[in-house]
Amino acid sequence: MAGLSFILGIVGNVISILMFASPIKTFKHVVKKKSTENYKGLPYITTLLSTSLWSYYGLLKTGGLLIVTVNGAGVAMHVIYVALFLIYAPNDVKVKYVKLVATINVGFLGAVTLVTQLALHGSLRITLIGILCAGLTIAMYAAPLSVMKTVIQMKSVKYMPFFLSFFQFLNGGVWSAYAVLVKDYYIGVPNGIGFLLGSAQLILYVIYKNKSMAEDPMEKGGPGHLFEGDNRSLSKGNSLPKPSFAGQYDQDISKTISLSSCELGVVNDRDIEKGFQESH
Repeated sequence: MAGLSFILGIVGNVISILMFASPIKTFKHVVKKKSTENYKGLPYITTLLSTSLWSYYGLLKTGGLLIVTVNGAGVAMHVIYVALFLIYAPNDVKVKYVKLVATINVGFLGAVTLVTQLALHGSLRITLIGILCAGLTIAMYAAPLSVMKTVIQMKSVKYMPFFLSFFQFLNGGVWSAYAVLVKDYYIGVPNGIGFLLGSAQLILYVIYKNKSMAEDPMEKGGPGHLFEGDNRSLSKGNSLPKPSFAGQYDQDISKTISLSSCELGVVNDRDIEKGFQESH
């Protein structure tokens, strides 16, 4: 059983690190243009917080090496992403995000570390960190719920890219199985929820895929065209060079699907409907 959990942990590490690497194409474009354009920095900042907390959790937990390795890689990559975002963001945006980084990634993380080290001991310390990590991960996995609602209303999967749903399903399943073997509820509960939501997204994709493809007027120049471009990019772990609405949704979610990532930029129905109307 220990050998199987180790194998699953390695597989989970590979999947999560590939997802962490997905913004590389976006930041190549940002550096080339010397501008963040319409990209949002919140997903990178919240993922940095989440991976930092999960790394801390892995250090506190006995046998948490695989948790530390995957989230340590996530921390390193997102420090670079956040730094590049701050360098190339417009001045007004830069000031806003510097304050956010100082509050979330320095202030909140520092406070949690100090409180748990000085005021809490033993199992209570790891319980608090585990609850925080699990809460962030559940929030991340819940992010596509509004999009799933829109898929049902529009009877179209144009705003729910297949590869993102597939990797959420796969990642949630692998880490849930790992959690069962190592008996870790803080990993198992949020990733079990992610597995179920990923499964629901794949079911919706199967139901509405043909209906989306049948909408010929949408395939050229409309949201369908944008969606196809997103799939090509996602299949290579890339982002669109010019962020459309669908591209921004991909950007926000693809950088959050992992054992530890939790990005709070949730797409709401009004934004989806606005993007759908603008395409006409």
